[in-house]
Amino acid sequence: LRLDDTDPERSRQEFADSIKRDLEWLGLCWDRVERQSLRLERYRSAADRLRKAGLLYECFETPGELALRRKALLGAGQPPVYDRSALDLSAAERDMLRQQNPGHWRFLLNRGRVDWTDGVQGAVSVDSASLSDPVLVRADGQFLYTLASVVDDLEMGITDVVRGADHVTNTAVQIQIMDRLGERPPRFAHHSLLTGPLGEPLAKRLGDLAIRDLRANGVEPMAVLSLLAFSGSSQPVRLCGSLAEIASLFHLDAFGTSPTKFNEADLVQLTARSLALRPYDQVSDIIRKIEVPDQIAESFWNATRENINKWDDLRLWWAILRDGAKPKVAEDDREFVAEALALLPNPPFNSQTWDIWTKAVSERTGRRGRRLFLPLRKALTGRSQGPEMKRFMPLVQRVVREF
Repeated sequence: LRLDDTDPERSRQEFADSIKRDLEWLGLCWDRVERQSLRLERYRSAADRLRKAGLLYECFETPGELALRRKALLGAGQPPVYDRSALDLSAAERDMLRQQNPGHWRFLLNRGRVDWTDGVQGAVSVDSASLSDPVLVRADGQFLYTLASVVDDLEMGITDVVRGADHVTNTAVQIQIMDRLGERPPRFAHHSLLTGPLGEPLAKRLGDLAIRDLRANGVEPMAVLSLLAFSGSSQPVRLCGSLAEIASLFHLDAFGTSPTKFNEADLVQLTARSLALRPYDQVSDIIRKIEVPDQIAESFWNATRENINKWDDLRLWWAILRDGAKPKVAEDDREFVAEALALLPNPPFNSQTWDIWTKAVSERTGRRGRRLFLPLRKALTGRSQGPEMKRFMPLVQRVVREF
């Protein structure tokens, strides 16, 4: 687990702790933790090597000056590429500018093409002439991600880097830096970006899609992992039971380059399926916490398991069974429901109660099928959908008859 924490303003311990909690919740573990803030000497050494080779040069433009240059280039219909004017400064000019403001350091790109075989996109070629020389060291001495990640990837023996397609140009730059440091780059793969259901951009921190918010909303870890493991690939999204199963089915070459639509409703469906598959012995503690009596706890789980999207839904179903639901009755069903409830005895009920009662109601009122069953379900549960009523009735503790 590598923590990119070279920026002191954006790298607080609570952020690192949050990342760890999210990964642990997902079941993703690590052998060791590496913090970039403890490896600054390694980055300084690499920067010195590049500087001595004439590949790292000092620049003094302010952010405002650079913004004006970019605006002028764009206005002239030219790409907003840094003009390397700092290379024309004399030693005396650099000394004078350095007294006013410390300089930042840019990497001198080779203005040729960078080619590699991408694990998702296949043959990729980036024209470095279309890129600005990247800043690797800020004026305050902070090493930026581009240099730090290159040094870490090389020294830590990283074999594969898999990331979003928006990093393709970064990869071209990093390959050049690795080459100038005399090292062989790892394999790179750039997957398609996620979009919203309508194809709109999906921000990294959009609303309640942060891992901590998904967790708080009752989404199951395996639902998140399963969705991400197959979204954008030629394989259908399926719910897996373990990381080992996901790994056995995961193939990088199955992924395409087209943007992948992400729908949060898919997480709800996968979570519901994940919960429904749990055997009773895995959920007994959860059911005990909502105070379902032990003698009906397993029957309660078997009756409701296919009708929950998150664990909190169990609490709602138990409240309906324990306290009775407020009947949900359409205006033209009021007389029918009143007559039906008059035919229903008081609890306790058994597995035959639903069949006996609905038969009696049908004989009395002449109703059949949906016109019979749906109003009765809504009268007892307050909902139009839910557990199988034959299983539900033996668990009912109280019936609300007023509406």
